[in-house]
Amino acid sequence: MFSIDFLELKNVSDLMKIFVVEDDSFFGEALKYQLALNPDYEVVMFTNGKDCLSNLYTQPDAISLDYSLPDLNGKEVLKRIKKSHPEIPVIILSGQEDMETALDLLREGAEDYLIKNVDAIHRLRNVLKHISEKAALKKEVETLKDEIGKKYSFSNIIGNSQAIQEVFKQMDKAAQSNITVSITGETGTGKELAAKSIHYQSNRTRNSFVAVNVAAIPSDLIESELFGHEKGAFTGAVDKRVGKFELANKGTLFLDEIGEMDLGMQSKLLRVLQERELVRIGGNQVIKVDFRLIIATHRNLLEEVEAGKFREDLFYRLLGLQIELPPLRERSEDIPILANFFLRNFAKQNKIAKKQLSSEAKEKLIDYGFPGNVRELRAVVELAAVMSEGRKIEASDITFQQGNVLGKMLQGSEDTLKGYTRKIVKHFMQKYNNNFDVVASKLDIGKSTIYKMKKDGEI
Repeated sequence: MFSIDFLELKNVSDLMKIFVVEDDSFFGEALKYQLALNPDYEVVMFTNGKDCLSNLYTQPDAISLDYSLPDLNGKEVLKRIKKSHPEIPVIILSGQEDMETALDLLREGAEDYLIKNVDAIHRLRNVLKHISEKAALKKEVETLKDEIGKKYSFSNIIGNSQAIQEVFKQMDKAAQSNITVSITGETGTGKELAAKSIHYQSNRTRNSFVAVNVAAIPSDLIESELFGHEKGAFTGAVDKRVGKFELANKGTLFLDEIGEMDLGMQSKLLRVLQERELVRIGGNQVIKVDFRLIIATHRNLLEEVEAGKFREDLFYRLLGLQIELPPLRERSEDIPILANFFLRNFAKQNKIAKKQLSSEAKEKLIDYGFPGNVRELRAVVELAAVMSEGRKIEASDITFQQGNVLGKMLQGSEDTLKGYTRKIVKHFMQKYNNNFDVVASKLDIGKSTIYKMKKDGEI
């Protein structure tokens, strides 16, 4: 009674639909009865091959196929199924224990070959259970990929500033095509996050996103990393290795810090991009590859070309759609939004009470230059969350790791002498908590100069 109620309540679309194709009515009914005991199965009977083939449009999840049928033999039915619906698993049941026939049918794509004996129904149940588990795992993987796609959607790159909105427009254009994308920006601006977002919003979303940090791989290993190698190709190559180009097939390859790639490797990369094929190190087989390329660098590649450090032909091959990620100091209105986002995540991950920024703390964050950009902001606010005593983060809870801030500041985009002066004074005012006397003494300038810059909103 309970099983009947369960079947009535269960959505038919949730059931595993199984075609049983069997001309022996007694054996067929026995199969149907035993399989139907599982409330997750919907069993549909056919007594010949043609009826089975004409009903494939109903999308069965598995087919139990008798090898000897009155109209078509099992091999012919199998071939037709695999031609029109290659994704449907087919289990062959036969009264003949013929190893050569079994191997032939497995080569044609059969899921399994079972002999009709006393164990046949038990073995069929096990095969169907395995098929069901594989399907569930595949569905779970697809769900996870959908979740990853949501995680890396443009809406999850935080910011309302005009600068970041322009970036979103460019990313949207990139996601709608397979054009090569060149992402530039300072360290910590989120180049890999932007690359992932483009991939997961593109038509390649269900395939791999493979990231390679060129700067992190020694130059003598980069070729093996990208191309892969055959066993014994060189000392230490104890096994075959598939390279990143192949791993990214049908998906996206992200080459971060491509400006660090040496000229020899640049030449080999150019050939792969032109021919869309490669040969593993130590191998002879030509392997076709189809990947979408996204590159990133903090360098000016045109200047690298002019300096002879980057191939001109590769530069123009990579140019594609250019996206420049703005530094955080150029979208300061996004700083409180990002800070609150990081605080919420930090509180959730560490199971602590949510904390808020005081107005003074927000002002302190906005006034800081953030040479480490978004990455640095996250580290700063997480430390502030730990250091703060109450539910509110005060300005005194926020500390900056100064390091060589001035050096990084001067190495950034070019500015006027007045602009550099403003940056230096602003930096020292932040460092010494707006103490005019100390800053004036450190920089050997008059306090009146600092007061005027503060009044004019320059610092």
